[in-house]
Amino acid sequence: MARPTHPHARRSRSCGDNREVATEGYPVLLDLRGRRVVVVGGGRVAARRVPGLVSTGADVVVVSPVLDAGLAELEPAVRLRPFRPDDLDGAWLVLACTDDPAVNAEVAAVAAARGTFCVRADDAAGGTARTLTSVHRDGVTVAVSGGDDPRRAVTLRDAIAAGIDTGTLPTRHARRPHGPGSVVLVGGGPGDPGLITVRGRREVADADVVVVDRLAPRALLADLPPEVEIIDSGKSAHRHNLSQDEINAVLVDRARAGHRVVRLKGGDPFVFGRGGEEWLACAAAGVPVTVVPGLSSALAAPALAAIPLTHRQVAADFTVVSGHLDPGRAADQGIDWPGLATHAGTLVVLMGMDRLELIAAELIRHGKDPATPAAAVHNASLPGERVVRGRLDELAGRAAAAGIGAPGVVVIGAVVGLLR
Repeated sequence: MARPTHPHARRSRSCGDNREVATEGYPVLLDLRGRRVVVVGGGRVAARRVPGLVSTGADVVVVSPVLDAGLAELEPAVRLRPFRPDDLDGAWLVLACTDDPAVNAEVAAVAAARGTFCVRADDAAGGTARTLTSVHRDGVTVAVSGGDDPRRAVTLRDAIAAGIDTGTLPTRHARRPHGPGSVVLVGGGPGDPGLITVRGRREVADADVVVVDRLAPRALLADLPPEVEIIDSGKSAHRHNLSQDEINAVLVDRARAGHRVVRLKGGDPFVFGRGGEEWLACAAAGVPVTVVPGLSSALAAPALAAIPLTHRQVAADFTVVSGHLDPGRAADQGIDWPGLATHAGTLVVLMGMDRLELIAAELIRHGKDPATPAAAVHNASLPGERVVRGRLDELAGRAAAAGIGAPGVVVIGAVVGLLR
């Protein structure tokens, strides 16, 4: 059967029988759900192809005298014998994957006679279809043809996947599906945009509305298109653009208007980030809400300052507490300062720079050694990062003398001086 030739199609010559074939075709995404796909061959090539076909919901039938162990585990329908023409009865697609070119050629010829598309694994030009290498991310499918050069196609696919994963390729929705919006609570990490998770960066890149905290990686906002609404919640120790109730209301309001809302927070949403309150507010309003974890500054700041929170034979565990708690009202606020003072592990205090002297005094009062090594890490991961070290009873004074304050993470314990 002669193949029609488009006047602008590029031509290439196969290395087998010198026939000319078009390396360009018409790309389509096949809906194979419930449709029969026949794979002729049961070796390693078939074992690579079958999982993808099974994942589409196709009715996969494998025809081969022998079967690779990996194929047996997938449990497709199997005809354990050589290929016969009637194996293609009712098939929408055929893959010829044997290691015998003559069998593959026979499969392709039978498929062509029946008007069924056929992919030949050994000689792409001998079939009527190509299997493209692809990447799937959040409803986006990119399929790549390397002009019958598989390594070239894989290289391109991996580069595209990396661009999608890191948010450097524009994959944001241009057309939103009708229906209610949603809220995603995204942990932005300690501040450096490079320390947000890959998933978090993608969520920000695809947002319609971003409600952002002061300590979130705000540099990411510069890459957003102008139609994205940015709402600054601006919380800090002595300034609140929005109260927590107002933030909750904004999240619910924008989501109910059909928008994809990202609540971009510093650190992790569920580590002193009040993400739990925002989750509950969305759930109570019937708004779909998910969370993307972030790298908490409780972990990041000590690591960036070369302070291991745990170390064999030095500290077996660590405790993270909020510095907003008042040592004088410990019982009312549920914090066991006497227990913290006598605990042998590492103590990490978040949001405690403006109360550092009070916290140190309370720990010492309950038995903590005044000479315990301590450190304050200011602006961890950002250009202005600074670290002040000293004894527990001296740290507040040293931090004040150095002119550093919030945001900061305080680390108390023997691990502070370990790697110096």
